[in-house]
Amino acid sequence: MLIGVPKEIKVREYRVGLVPANVRELVARGHEVIVEAGAGDGIGAEDKQYQMAGATVIKSAQEIFERAQLIVKVKEPQAIERKWLRAGQILFTYLHLAPDPELTNDLIDSGATCIAYETVTANNGGLPLLAPMSEVAGRLSVQAGAYFLEKAHGGLGILLGGITGVEPAKVTVIGGGVVGTQAIDVAIGMGANVTVLDRNINTLCYLSKQFGHRLNIVDSTVEAIKHHCGIADLVIGAVLVAGATTPKLITRDIVRIMQPGSVIVDVAIDQGGCCETSHPTTHDAPTYVVDGVIHYCVANMPGAVPRTSTYALNNATLPYVLALADDGLQALRNDPHLLNGLNVHLGRVTNLPVATAQGLAYLAPAEALEL
Repeated sequence: MLIGVPKEIKVREYRVGLVPANVRELVARGHEVIVEAGAGDGIGAEDKQYQMAGATVIKSAQEIFERAQLIVKVKEPQAIERKWLRAGQILFTYLHLAPDPELTNDLIDSGATCIAYETVTANNGGLPLLAPMSEVAGRLSVQAGAYFLEKAHGGLGILLGGITGVEPAKVTVIGGGVVGTQAIDVAIGMGANVTVLDRNINTLCYLSKQFGHRLNIVDSTVEAIKHHCGIADLVIGAVLVAGATTPKLITRDIVRIMQPGSVIVDVAIDQGGCCETSHPTTHDAPTYVVDGVIHYCVANMPGAVPRTSTYALNNATLPYVLALADDGLQALRNDPHLLNGLNVHLGRVTNLPVATAQGLAYLAPAEALEL
């Protein structure tokens, strides 16, 4: 199979779909790989490294899309890239379609087979291709929050961990999954006073065992969210409903009662955000202020640390890329967990949460493959 790796063009996105080592794995199995010139610059992988791994380096992104049978990316295709997609082509990348009707409609019109990293599942019920980036984003969320709590950046002027005789910042984490767990770990490590809210009793028990008395654990109710956001210096939105639009747990009324200069980091923004006043931002302009509260809503947070993020992502995606290269669409039939990643196929929406969020017709992925 001919695999194409275009350079990411989303604002400040430096990650790359395949690293040279993974290109070598594909070439060793008889596949051909074409990589856009400069695709790996952001992680320090030069064109010559891709060539040494067996790839052909091509200057034109359009040529990559026009020739490749399988496109491996990191972020959702941007508007110009979507024009180059075609029927019979496989796209493998993060998509986050539920809050983005324009992207969904363009993928439907393309006729391409679009597989989303974030909805591929695992035997343990996890999301193996989302997890590594959730880990990165969770850890970054506290770094970002601490930075914008500094007075020079508009914040309260609070040191997250405090010092002797001065209490630490209050950090509220909403959601105790992968993002939340990583955020808790870093915030506690920096000395903050951390509270987590979640509705899953098993999650709360796990967090209790992992962090013990260092973590305040609260069952997530409307009243609890209002209270703990209201007293927080930093709120981390770490809510996830796989494939679906994120529920707005932090309402506009809650934002109004938060302290001016406090910070919300909405890690859930890729799926629409868990705060009613959130909207996507970029690394170039990461924040805005509503009712005195700083909102950090960068939709590709892991892009800030592309070396770490790219290698973590590539470690997770390689087995699936190899399967798709070896077997094409049959790989989806062979693996029900990879099949769960199928979001759009031949103009049909094959992910139920996406179809529900946008009021579109849904076709089960196994049925769509028989078209």
